[in-house]
Amino acid sequence: MSVLLVLKFIHILAAITAVGSNISYTVWIIRAQRDPSHTAFALNGIRFLDNRVANPAYGVLLLTGLALVFVAGYSFLTLWIDVALVLFVVVVVLAAAFYTPTLRDQIKLVEAGDTTSAAFERLASRNQTFGIAIGVIVLLILVMMVFKPTL
Repeated sequence: MSVLLVLKFIHILAAITAVGSNISYTVWIIRAQRDPSHTAFALNGIRFLDNRVANPAYGVLLLTGLALVFVAGYSFLTLWIDVALVLFVVVVVLAAAFYTPTLRDQIKLVEAGDTTSAAFERLASRNQTFGIAIGVIVLLILVMMVFKPTL
């Protein structure tokens, strides 16, 4: 078994883990909306998955992706690699600057017993917007990885 195949396997497994975790957040939120008594559990579950599963998997994705560039002999001047790296940075910035702090603020309100105020709804709407934006960008990265477009 070659180093290239092992790196590809780890890279794809990390992508499945990261994106799969992110997709599950929608299920957690829908379940909480149906029964607000589960909101704290759902938001804390999302925070746990984000911190302990998805984000570390994104880190593995970056590391194995960079390793694959070297092992496979790609150039960092390759369009699909450059676009994917720029989009990855955008995802990290959006998540760190907006998604995670908003989730943290939502959890604070829920732990104070607030799941119905205008402030809570604003935070929920904001995180839904950022979650969708991040998801779309991640899908664009996937398009770059699979189709490898050129100019």
